[in-house]
Formats: sequence, structure tokens, C-alpha cells
Amino acid sequence: MVRINLLPHREARRKERKTAFVAMLVAAMFAGGLLVIVVGGVISSRIAVQNERNEFIQAENTKLDVQIREIATLKQEIAALKARQQAVEDLQSDRNQPVYLMDELVKQVPDGIYLRAFKQAGQKVTLNGHAQSNEHVSTLLRNLGNVSPWLEQPELVEIRAATIGQGKDLRRVFEFTVNVAIKRSPKTEATPAIVPVSVASNRP
Repeated sequence: MVRINLLPHREARRKERKTAFVAMLVAAMFAGGLLVIVVGGVISSRIAVQNERNEFIQAENTKLDVQIREIATLKQEIAALKARQQAVEDLQSDRNQPVYLMDELVKQVPDGIYLRAFKQAGQKVTLNGHAQSNEHVSTLLRNLGNVSPWLEQPELVEIRAATIGQGKDLRRVFEFTVNVAIKRSPKTEATPAIVPVSVASNRP
């Protein structure tokens, strides 16, 4: 006996396939959404960690900036203290300088020259005086430049003929101006305050 199935089996199969496709599509969408959430979570976690690192670096940079400013301030204070120390050393070194200068001039000024005045400005001394001849001035320059342990670099600024005295005491001399530098040890090399000193001589 032959059996004939009159049910719409093709439509049923098509419906089953459609249902399976929809189920697979929903599953794929769910899996894709889950994957996006997981990847997004991982990326967000990494971003959060990197932000923490950036904040840490910024905080450390801020601390370093503060330390750098403190170091700069300390350097300025150290420089100021060194300047004060140098000033004190200069004052101590220069306190007796006029006495040494006068003693040295007595030793180095040759016969035939007498000083009318000298003036000290810092490490430079200007000498004014009279000489019996040009040779005496040359001797003075040699003594100041080569012999003196306290003086150096003599420079003849001016020399001219002049007369001193009156009547029988009238004499012809050479009036001169000489600049000379005072030596200073390297440890106290600095420019001191101007100390004017004037000395007049009554030698004939």
C-alpha cells in the first residue's frame, strides 16, 4: 500500500532553517557584543592604568620643578655668601694696604725723585712728583715694574719740564705722573671700593 504525505514538508523545512538562521544570528550578535564588551573593558583598563602612570609622572615632574627651584635658590644664596666672604677677605686684605704701599714707595723711589702726592683708587695708584732728570723717572719705573714685590705694571702718564722755588732757590725739574697697579694674590682677586689717599711731601 502506497502512502502519500500531503503535509507541506518543504515549508516546514524552510521554516526550520529560517528559525535556525535567526538563532545563529542572535547567537553571533550576542557573541559579538560580548567580545566588544570584553575588548572595551580591557582597553578601558589599560587607559586607566596609563592615566595613573601619567598622573604619577606629572606629580613627580611637579616635585622635580619644586626641587629645581629650591636648588636655584640655594645656588643664589651660595653665590651671595661667597660674594660676602670675598668682600670680607678683600676688606681684611686691603685694611693695611695703604701702610704697605707707603712703605714700598719709600723703598722703591730712588734718590733724585720726590713725591708730591699719590692717590689710590681700587688696585691702581697714581703718583705725582718731581724728578731731577728723565733718568730718575726711568729708574723709578724699573723699580716699580721689576723690583717691587707689591707693585707692577707702571705706566708713565705725563712728564714735562717745570720749575720750583724762587730766586736763588729756583730749580728746573721734571714734573711727572705715573700709574702703577698693586699686586693681589689670586685668592682675593676682586675690585675693592675706591680708597682715596693723598700724601704731600715737603722735601725740597
